[in-house]
Amino acid sequence: LDDGEDTKLALVVVDSCMVSRENLDRAKSIASQETGIPVERMLTSATHTHTAPHDYVRYGTGPEIAYVEKLVKGIAQSIIDANQELQPAEIGFGSSEEPSEVFNRRWHLKPGAMPVNPFGSDQDKVKMNPGRGPGLVKPAGPIDPEVYVLSVRTAKGRPLALLANYSLHYVGRVPAGQVSADYFGEFSRLIGVRLMRDKPESGFVGILSNGTSGDINNNNYAELRPPREPFEQIRLVASKIADAAYHAYEKIEHRNDLSLGIIEEEVVLNRRVPTEHEVARASLTLKIAEEKGEKDLPKHAAAYAQRTLDLAAMDSALGVKIQVVRIGDLAINSIPFETLVEIGLELKEKSPFAHSFTIELANGGEGYLPTPRQHRLGGYETWLGTNRVQLDASDILTARLLEMQAELAP
Repeated sequence: LDDGEDTKLALVVVDSCMVSRENLDRAKSIASQETGIPVERMLTSATHTHTAPHDYVRYGTGPEIAYVEKLVKGIAQSIIDANQELQPAEIGFGSSEEPSEVFNRRWHLKPGAMPVNPFGSDQDKVKMNPGRGPGLVKPAGPIDPEVYVLSVRTAKGRPLALLANYSLHYVGRVPAGQVSADYFGEFSRLIGVRLMRDKPESGFVGILSNGTSGDINNNNYAELRPPREPFEQIRLVASKIADAAYHAYEKIEHRNDLSLGIIEEEVVLNRRVPTEHEVARASLTLKIAEEKGEKDLPKHAAAYAQRTLDLAAMDSALGVKIQVVRIGDLAINSIPFETLVEIGLELKEKSPFAHSFTIELANGGEGYLPTPRQHRLGGYETWLGTNRVQLDASDILTARLLEMQAELAP
């Protein structure tokens, strides 16, 4: 997007589980050299599909190295290509709702139903993905059913691109060994069908970004879902979201005079530092796992013991990038974490803009971001190693994003 005055910016969504800040920064640098767009005016996020590769080189193999290089160059090229295709356009935004496919996955359980966590404790008050059964009490948080839509079309009214946002984790149910863009990719195809009808070759670009879905998935534990074949649930979810996006699109008023703005800021957070006791326990757990195996240890105990030791060896501070993009009276927030839904809802409620949504896993991927309230409840998203930053990090980032919105507000 280019307002023809002093602001040009790029919005990029990558079909990947997550992409590190290091590799995104490399891609942005390549694109900036070719386009002249400053790197701080590029918002790049991952969808968090679980059936696509990570971008790290774990074993140092040739295919891993080749994939990361292809990924970095591909992200850069997408920005370069989009910049070369600039043309006069109109833009608009709006939203609809699709509440039937989003469920909070953190549940309170009845006394005695809480399993032991990887650290050997049964003190968690909630459990992620508890399954169905008599032990369920209630979800531990809300949902966000909004499907937000940002639409770009030519001056003559032909759709050019549509960026949607929905707060839902991946759907999955993909055969082992297969790579999939999950419902994000299927949405991108279907929204082209909805808007372009018999002209899919028009060059239209459909995009779905992941909202604040750190504790939201597609499993309704209060009801039994009939069995699905591979990819079926992906198609069903994508179709519903595409329908909601289409209904939102039909109500949009497109304009050619909306101003653009963007603020990027580096916020330094404290890492969670394991205590001496936690380090000692982790070392003992790994020793037991090596000598006797994991059969007598809690589930995933060895994995979280290694995460604890890894965290103890990291720097005590972590710098993260956050952004606010302004498009007229719309604010788009970016956060480099798997962000719990309460954070996105608060940003919408308190925003000085009439319209607002948040893209997670943007400009990096630094683990889960729970609220202090959710930290007190415990559970997977709050565990040491799953969450790696100070317990009030969500408050710090929310406050700063709202301040940045106020600076950009019309």
